[in-house]
Amino acid sequence: MPTPISDDEDTLKHLPNYNLEILKTIRYFVVENTRTARRFISKCHLGMVIDDLEFVELNEHTESKDVEDMLKPILAGENCVIMSEAGVPAIADPGAELVAVAHRKNVRVIPLVGPSSIIMSLMASGMNGQSFAFNGYLPIKSGDRAKRLRELTKIATSYNQSQIFIEAPYRNEQLVATILETLPANMRLTIAINISAHSEQIKTLKIEEWRKTDMSSYSLRKNTAIFVIGL
Repeated sequence: MPTPISDDEDTLKHLPNYNLEILKTIRYFVVENTRTARRFISKCHLGMVIDDLEFVELNEHTESKDVEDMLKPILAGENCVIMSEAGVPAIADPGAELVAVAHRKNVRVIPLVGPSSIIMSLMASGMNGQSFAFNGYLPIKSGDRAKRLRELTKIATSYNQSQIFIEAPYRNEQLVATILETLPANMRLTIAINISAHSEQIKTLKIEEWRKTDMSSYSLRKNTAIFVIGL
């Protein structure tokens, strides 16, 4: 089940009512972070008693051997919701491993509609939506990062394939600096900040245009951003 990707007070407007109808029937949750999940459920005002619900965490600290155990309540007849901290689970977030086990055990898996910053950034980019790739985080070291950007540029230009990637907020400015130093002038770059929030900023320009742009008007340092490059 997708969860909101912004902290705005009216953020629930981005979730279909159908999701909330499903949510209030669930008692077993596999979540990336229990505190975040409990807060989200409380914010939905569905009359659910939070302390009556069962939460199991699935995140980067979870060992593979423990994932199959998470399926036991489901095999016993309990419905389950998988939730990440924000956005769509199992895509650039935990969940895929449990879904894979569910398929092996012949458990029905139902994806629900909701906000995905990856897809929404591509939608708003004006770049190729027929062929694209999500590349996660780029290398931290500047030399390795520049090398990876050159590789992605080659793929983007050779196959007209949009390349999507993300970075931790505190490294956004370094990433943008490397992009502007590394990519050819005619390559396009989309910067999508705080998607779905009131403070949302989304802009696509050629690299040569970005180099002339006052970046101080883009709140990169403390906010979540998605980057898309392409022709």
